[in-house]
Amino acid sequence: MNIILLGPPGAGKGTQARHLVETRGMVQLSTGDMLREAKDSGTEMGKIVADVMARGALVTDEIVIGLIREKLETVKANGFIFDGFPRTLAQADALGDLLESQNEHLDAVIEMRVDDAALVARIVARSTCAMCGEVYNDNTKPIPADGKCSNCGGTEFKRRADDNEDSLKTRLMEYYKQTSPLIGYYYAKDMLSRVDGLGAIDAVQGEISAVLDA
Repeated sequence: MNIILLGPPGAGKGTQARHLVETRGMVQLSTGDMLREAKDSGTEMGKIVADVMARGALVTDEIVIGLIREKLETVKANGFIFDGFPRTLAQADALGDLLESQNEHLDAVIEMRVDDAALVARIVARSTCAMCGEVYNDNTKPIPADGKCSNCGGTEFKRRADDNEDSLKTRLMEYYKQTSPLIGYYYAKDMLSRVDGLGAIDAVQGEISAVLDA
């Protein structure tokens, strides 16, 4: 089963993807993670990525599709979760063509819907474990009193420099401009499902499971 998780920054895509990895044996394909991994890999594709990033140039759609193709060809999994890709209609077309060429198909596109004001309040209170990426929130899920991550026991936590109200509004605007057209694109293909991205983590997990099991 191959799925796309759609949603603005902070909607909880990473948290839900990790749950699917743990419970369903899927593999999360995060654009940022793949680029960092490729840059340090020493492969031919990795050298291209490293050169582009060293020059501060934009990574092309062709490079990202190439990295995804490598994963599809070499990684065995019970399906893939596309997180952070596609971001545009052109990328959506390219992903569809790639999956078809690999005798794969897209099973579901899940939009994690949020209220902008509530999302901003969530993000400015967010911190993550530096070791495993577990997400905490000052209001709803504070760091344990003993200062240790409940998932891995790590003791170092960090906040993203751009997790502030002004930066988040800029990121949201970029999302709505570039990525929101994908909602109509996949709706027209009868592939789009919506869940409440601001619900409790367990509740969101339940909604996503219901979509995938339907």
